[in-house]
Amino acid sequence: MSANLPILPNAISIPARNGTSENLFAAVDIGTNSFKLLVVRADPSTGRFLTFDRFKERVLLGLDTNTTTASATISNASLLRAITALRKFQTLLQSHRVPSSHSRLVATSAVREASNRSQFLQTIDETLGLKVDVLSGLEEARLIYKGILQFHPVHDRTVLTIDIGGGSTEFVIGKEGKILFSISLALGHVTLTQKFPEVTEMREHIKVIIRASGLNEKVKHYNIDKVIGSSGTIRNIEKAIFRGYASNMEGNVGISEESRRDWSFTTDELKGLVERLSEEERRVGGKVQTQGFFKKRSEFIVAGAVLLEEIFEELKIEEMEVSGYALGEGVIAEKLGEVFDNYDPRANARWRSVTRLATRFNNKQQMKSAALCFSVAKEMFDGLRKGYESGNGSDGFFVSLEDKDLEYLEAACLLQKIGLYAGKKGYHKQSYHIIAKGDHLHGYNAEEVKLIALLVRHHRKKLPACDHVVPEELTEEVLEAGNLPFPGYVLPSVKDFETEHVKELELFRMVFQERLSIAVTSS
Repeated sequence: MSANLPILPNAISIPARNGTSENLFAAVDIGTNSFKLLVVRADPSTGRFLTFDRFKERVLLGLDTNTTTASATISNASLLRAITALRKFQTLLQSHRVPSSHSRLVATSAVREASNRSQFLQTIDETLGLKVDVLSGLEEARLIYKGILQFHPVHDRTVLTIDIGGGSTEFVIGKEGKILFSISLALGHVTLTQKFPEVTEMREHIKVIIRASGLNEKVKHYNIDKVIGSSGTIRNIEKAIFRGYASNMEGNVGISEESRRDWSFTTDELKGLVERLSEEERRVGGKVQTQGFFKKRSEFIVAGAVLLEEIFEELKIEEMEVSGYALGEGVIAEKLGEVFDNYDPRANARWRSVTRLATRFNNKQQMKSAALCFSVAKEMFDGLRKGYESGNGSDGFFVSLEDKDLEYLEAACLLQKIGLYAGKKGYHKQSYHIIAKGDHLHGYNAEEVKLIALLVRHHRKKLPACDHVVPEELTEEVLEAGNLPFPGYVLPSVKDFETEHVKELELFRMVFQERLSIAVTSS
């Protein structure tokens, strides 16, 4: 392979729209297997964030497509794929109007270990005008840990985090946001797949690397409370176990049991998955089934699962929790800390539990749709609140809308479609049961959980009965707070309502391409 990377023609400059979106932040993860772009919308008052959009491009850095070997040199073919992917990301960032100060591009092991790393970075800079930060193994591990803290409320606990990448695996022991120990081992699902066609040889190599690192002895020095895994490989493993793939029970897992299960799996469940994957590989045509389940990661999933099984064995791990967040979210969290003075990564335990549950059952497209849903709902909410506050209830129609009401609405928007995993028919009812019965939302009291569940339950189809709108336990409190029309109020006419809310009705028409008709009854 040539170490001389070509200088490509400069990219055409794409002008951004007028202004920037000050609440949008982005992270680009230049990994061994794929490049990932994460765009989030942040709340400037709290620093909490919600995924706005995410993209992934399969690049396979350091892999010459003309051979079947991995290399420490980034080939010309790999460079061209990298340029194409980053140009797409650049266009998307400009389209979303993300401020340049709100984004960061980071590269991990493939670039870190490349013999022609400097040439690669120079070509990216000269071609696209993009600056890439190459993370050391320690820095990568620290940011992964920071990302996990945004997903799991484990700030005060001693946690071992494991992140399997394409070219390396990061191990971190952290507590209270500080790194107690970290190490990066040259064990990745892409490089293992390329170097070891035979699983037996792969296992022996993994054992040698782990034992030579002294990792086991280091871990024994700490009283580990939890083991948490991140990265796409570990999330795919957990998803396979969650959906019954490991036990040949796809689609047959009980809905009640499935809706209560959190992000975790045991060593026995992992062993079952590895056995199933090995069986699929031996079976004629089995690769098709494996590829169908794990999609583009299928050719590396065996190596990833075997690697994790050996890690479990060497470190005597019995159970692993899984994080939906990793390096990208860690980069975002650090950037938020730079921009928002009052950003506290330990805050918003309630918010973390909502996003965990939403991510548990929603796919990426549903999460994107949920974020858009809340964006529209918030515009309506803010307009109504402004109207009520300026009118002071002089028209006889008074509703007090508070920040906590917006929080409930946001949670309901994110969770409205989680019941779709069980099928489209009656999914709103299934969503209700997951929220109300699953014990997933932490930091909310029982009445608040029920209220969020009811908002989800009644977001579609027929209107709810009056006694089903508000939890019985909240009725007295809500009446006292003035959140329902007071006794003796005069109901406004349809004309008065439409006149007062012209902007909101026009926004509804623009978004849904339908006119909203108002009907007011006396009963």
